[in-house]
Amino acid sequence: MAEAGKKYDLLIKNVRVVRPDANAVEDADIAIIGGRFSRVHPALSPGEAKAVYDGKGRLAFPGAVDAHMHTGIYAPLAEDAVSESRAAAQGGVTTSLNYFRTGQYYLNRGGPYAAFFPEVLKLSQGRFHVDYGYHLAPMDRAQISEIADLIETHGVSSFKIFMFYGSHGLHGRSDSQRDFLMIGDDERYDYAHFEFVMRGVQAARERFPEKAAQISLSLHCETAEIMTAHSRIVENEGRLSGLAAYHAARPPHSEGLAVFIASYLAAETALPNINLLHLSSKKALQAALQMAALFPHIDFRREVTIGHLMLDTSARAGVLAKVNPPIRPREDVEYLWEKLAEGAIDWVASDHACCRHETKAAKNAFGNIWLAKSGFGGTEYLLPALVSEGSRRGLSYNRIAALTSANPARRFGANAKGDIAEGLDADLALVDPRETWTVRAADSQSTQGYTPFEGLELSARVKATFLRGELVCENGKVLGPPRGRYLHRPTG
Repeated sequence: MAEAGKKYDLLIKNVRVVRPDANAVEDADIAIIGGRFSRVHPALSPGEAKAVYDGKGRLAFPGAVDAHMHTGIYAPLAEDAVSESRAAAQGGVTTSLNYFRTGQYYLNRGGPYAAFFPEVLKLSQGRFHVDYGYHLAPMDRAQISEIADLIETHGVSSFKIFMFYGSHGLHGRSDSQRDFLMIGDDERYDYAHFEFVMRGVQAARERFPEKAAQISLSLHCETAEIMTAHSRIVENEGRLSGLAAYHAARPPHSEGLAVFIASYLAAETALPNINLLHLSSKKALQAALQMAALFPHIDFRREVTIGHLMLDTSARAGVLAKVNPPIRPREDVEYLWEKLAEGAIDWVASDHACCRHETKAAKNAFGNIWLAKSGFGGTEYLLPALVSEGSRRGLSYNRIAALTSANPARRFGANAKGDIAEGLDADLALVDPRETWTVRAADSQSTQGYTPFEGLELSARVKATFLRGELVCENGKVLGPPRGRYLHRPTG
């Protein structure tokens, strides 16, 4: 609480406030009490505050909500939580929502979430520098039966299906998926399983009607059979290499077809809240828009990643930019930007999966796209890259605030996040929209050690990040111990 005689704990002076639902930025000061926004108004008196921070005329964005991260996938969760949340804070991200599952990678074991998820929470506690939550993937029948308890007991309100996992590997073709998924011999991870996951999520929505609007299912949409066949063709022909080969091996029509299947199953199971993740290609996004028109009763949300917006198959990063779905040719990238400008995309995320250099690529086969692992980090570049490139392409700052904060916060039940408004958590990213800088992995707090964005010149930079009214990062330096809290969603 503010000290005696002082109305506010903190007053941030001289900023240009960017609200997601406004039509312009507003010159104002921001007052904070007890970790929450108290007042946003011009010319608030410094004498009324215990502490004053000079915003120097910078843009004040609501703290970014990175709705798609994979903390703990390639490194122990207890380590990854610390380092990768530091990278998040560097980039103005104040809420990290992480996809997690049983099976290989992550904690490398199967079994019920009743035993698994409390360990995830224990390993996470006291290690995140930003607030955090988890999306979970039901991998077998028993886990489907746990959905309602995960919502009620642990505040997990969002779930996921990886559509290609049943018969295609995380990094390429695979004939040993049951071992990878760590499911029983009597289980199948296939379209029927996806249907039953959807029925399980919808049953939970009906059980908790007061939470139903913020209980949703996310899907990674790629079709295993098509990818396996095309991977074999591309590998055997040997005409293509690098990112172009991986794009051809996981072709856009595989992504589009999976969107069709997922959408039809959602309609069949009467599950209205569907999130189509990291749409990477023109065909995939066209399919998503067609399905929205065909099934108007389903509330589809469409996501793209900053990687698919900033990189294409000609990127110098080569295998370091291997990710699922793949980085696409420039034609696809331009289509994503076009639809982003038209309002057809709901949020932009990072799909941050820190994959250290020694893990990413085989030492004796560097450059071999088939042997490299999938995924890379980038949460620290989400907001500055979107402000840089998006504003150049006509996106307003207010729209960028919606794409990086308000829209994912509202969808995923982080109801104290997403805006700069009285009563909400005082999460802020102060951005200088005129500072030109060059991305260097060496400057990142991530332990990845490289970035596919290396050498990219950006024209906006996050100068300070506040988490619930506490300065957690300034000028690229993370300050103090981890302060992040677990979000039991939907939050109050």
